[in-house]
Amino acid sequence: MSTIITDVLVIGAGNAAMCAAHAARESGKKILMLEAAPKEQAGGNSYFTAGATRMTHEGLHSLKNLVEPDPRHDRTVVPPYTKEEYAADLAKVTNGNNDPQMTETLTSNIAEDIRWLKSKGLKYRLMYERQAYERPDGSYLFWGGLHVGNVDGGEGLIRDHFAVAEASGIEVLYNARATRLIESSDSVTGVVFDQDGEEHAVHADATVLGSGGFEASKTMRAEHMGSEWEYAITRGTPFNTGTMLEEALRLGAAKAGDWTSCHATQWDAEFENNESNFEVTNRLTRQSYPLGLIVNRNGQRFVDEGADFRNLTYAKYGKEVLLQPGAIAWQVFDAPLRPMLRPQEYEVPGVGEHIAGSLAELAEATGIDKDGLIKTIQEFNDSIDTTKAFDPNVKDGRVAHTTPPKSNWANSISEPPFYAYPVTCGITFTFGGLKGDEQSRVLKEDGTPIPGLFACGEALGGLFSGNYPGGSGLAAGIVFGRIAGRSAAS
Repeated sequence: MSTIITDVLVIGAGNAAMCAAHAARESGKKILMLEAAPKEQAGGNSYFTAGATRMTHEGLHSLKNLVEPDPRHDRTVVPPYTKEEYAADLAKVTNGNNDPQMTETLTSNIAEDIRWLKSKGLKYRLMYERQAYERPDGSYLFWGGLHVGNVDGGEGLIRDHFAVAEASGIEVLYNARATRLIESSDSVTGVVFDQDGEEHAVHADATVLGSGGFEASKTMRAEHMGSEWEYAITRGTPFNTGTMLEEALRLGAAKAGDWTSCHATQWDAEFENNESNFEVTNRLTRQSYPLGLIVNRNGQRFVDEGADFRNLTYAKYGKEVLLQPGAIAWQVFDAPLRPMLRPQEYEVPGVGEHIAGSLAELAEATGIDKDGLIKTIQEFNDSIDTTKAFDPNVKDGRVAHTTPPKSNWANSISEPPFYAYPVTCGITFTFGGLKGDEQSRVLKEDGTPIPGLFACGEALGGLFSGNYPGGSGLAAGIVFGRIAGRSAAS
């Protein structure tokens, strides 16, 4: 077994791992990263994101030194997003199960830390196509607290990260799967990894786990979240199998966060290659559902599609689909709604799509129970409060008083042609991870740190439970990745 010596070892090469490597490299330390994927598939789950990053700011004027210029800025309103609003959104969607100290750290540092990445060469923009609808007068109003994202999405995010790493002298080994933590005198001193069938060892002063959660392991999903999760689609990297989490637990690390839940979204159920697709990436998600209805095989609705802005509900509705008969559902729209659907998601070549001239024909084409579908949509249409005007940029209170209710954006499904998009559950990342302190050191059950071991990103638990506010995963990766890197280097 050959041995490599480095100062700081980072396991993984996604957004959080890269932020740890960048921060550690600033100290002049020698940095080595182990990436389980081949070079053309590197970047963890971050590669599969839209690049959306939830951050605090004071409005568009405060973002102009961060985002790329855009001619639409002059007719755009971006409401401020404060620390207090960020913390309130985290508490709301997790039912108060978010760690208070981690929340304070995240909300206090993300504005500065994202500009730190900007200074290194990462590029950001306003996410018009995801977070704003054009109004009749040609203006835009951003909504939901999520406004900024990477140029070229997750692919751009990872491309920029790797360019920064290369320029600063960070070494990355590919096809290098870490399999075992090395321990000496109760300290972690490196890892054993497999590369092309051969075992190697890395010895380091500090090891940072940026290796993600266990969402790609059907065995661990079933063990910790329930047997039904065996049937979810892995929408991101297939390399996050939880090996390093299990290794840290073997050494006595404490768990943190909710190991029973995850980020899971509605995912195209009929696309031919809909699992870990490195070409289509996140474009198989279906996130225009607040405009229409979601029904199961029986033609019945089972969630409030308009409960809140999309980015505060989408990460929990994948689970609701998983629990339906056959783990499948359909998003239903009519002719006036169809032009409002996101083209980058609903117009992907090969997308699962059914179009029909009547609801009966739509039921026949999809396999939805005809009587159930017609009854559900008729009751829905008859229950809409038409005294409220439809406005997708705000929570408009246009409610459908049916069961379950639709709290906002209720529009009659009545004008042919009718459209149905089959969705299943796509799992993105698991919420359970390791317990860390304010320096991102991994802690034991008694609260003492495991010397030499740090964690960030999805490997660090505590922020999310049951749901999460869209864009807060990348934000947490930035903030806690930077902390982990600084701590490891010192």
